Amino acid sequence: MPSIDIDRDAAHQAAQNELDKPIYSKASTGQQVIAWIQEQLYRLLEKVATIPGGWFTTTVLLILLAIAVAVAIHIVRRTMRTERGGDHMLFDAAQLTAAQHRATAESYAVAANWTAAIRHRLRAVARQLEETGVLNPAPGRTANELARDAGAALPYLAGELSQAATAFNEVAYGDQPGTQAAYQVIADLDDRLRSGSPTATPVVGQPAAVGSWAQVR
Repeated sequence: MPSIDIDRDAAHQAAQNELDKPIYSKASTGQQVIAWIQEQLYRLLEKVATIPGGWFTTTVLLILLAIAVAVAIHIVRRTMRTERGGDHMLFDAAQLTAAQHRATAESYAVAANWTAAIRHRLRAVARQLEETGVLNPAPGRTANELARDAGAALPYLAGELSQAATAFNEVAYGDQPGTQAAYQVIADLDDRLRSGSPTATPVVGQPAAVGSWAQVR
């Protein structure tokens, strides 16, 4: 009987076609997944065999691909952080008073955790302004919105509020490490607000109703 020459690809396809016939019982979902993975690996090995340089070239390409993916993820994360002009929300899910935020900030400062200290101290500033009636409570308020609205109500503190918002935004997602100097700027602002007992100055174009904040969140 004459021999039949058949290459590896044809043999693989013939075997696959044979197994697809109705006479064979269907595999479970898990087995189908494993079979699919095996099929992809088989195709990958086939392609690797045709690439000049074989596994060495493939390894280099995979490393370059991993680097490209890492860079892409980094760019996407930075883009998401800057969609609002580098402005980040002040509060998370926890609802604390100004005194609680202040105490938390001071405990972090003692431990030299300046990033966390900066976050909580500016939150203390925001809560202080809300508790004293200078600002209306506004869920979703950002650091820049705080500086803008509080600066309009307290113009003599506008510069310090802007510096405090910048310090908060710089550490909001860990892009830059917090510093003692940045924390001290916010702590001094907080102390001035408490000692001066500021009162609200009407802001032009801003109704007193809480609902009016929906447009600037």
